[in-house]
Amino acid sequence: MTPIPLYISVLFDITVLLFIGMAYRASHRSIYFLIGLLLLGGTQLILGVRGFYDKRDAVPPRLLFLILPSLIAILVFFIAPKGRVFIDSMGKKTLTLLHILRIPVEFVLYGLAVYKAVPFLITFEGRNFDLLSGISAPFVWYFGFIKPKLSRFVLIAWNVVCLGLLLNVVFYAVLSAPSPFQRFSLDQPNLAIQAVPFLLLPALIVPLVLLAHLVTIRQLIRTSNNPVL
Repeated sequence: MTPIPLYISVLFDITVLLFIGMAYRASHRSIYFLIGLLLLGGTQLILGVRGFYDKRDAVPPRLLFLILPSLIAILVFFIAPKGRVFIDSMGKKTLTLLHILRIPVEFVLYGLAVYKAVPFLITFEGRNFDLLSGISAPFVWYFGFIKPKLSRFVLIAWNVVCLGLLLNVVFYAVLSAPSPFQRFSLDQPNLAIQAVPFLLLPALIVPLVLLAHLVTIRQLIRTSNNPVL
């Protein structure tokens, strides 16, 4: 992998901190949620520094260890009674505003592609349309919650569409990463996804975006079914 300029790493690090800060704020500053995010991110960084993710041909793919812990945590939030109480208390406005941070993520990905750390396939020059989510987020936030003009149906639809855009890029990112299951970008694989600090993208940022969409959709649906909420 070509050496990555410092400014790309710094932009990514700042974006990660902003994601954590926004998620912490959306949780009404739950110290337990913040500690969980920091432990998750810190553990993944330690594994990355120790070379755990350097073995690209391992079976099962080491990439699973980047993704599964966060997915399991999200599943627990939606299954456990206390978890549901917690996510139902999270702030929809802040969770919607959080998606603006997908804009710097896209520029980081483009910078990584320029330096051959990821394929252009997963940037806005390829099959990644996630930039649209970040650009539209402030408008949805303002006209959905500050000066309410958008219906609940529109808010749900926006979250569903943006969730689809997220899953689209995750699909190509995972199948372009060097592993026994790689199917795309064999000439320029997705190397950064398992390198420090960029491994926090699949380990922390993507799960937070996923959680934000799922929690907001759940709250909007529950509100429509229970007008008194």
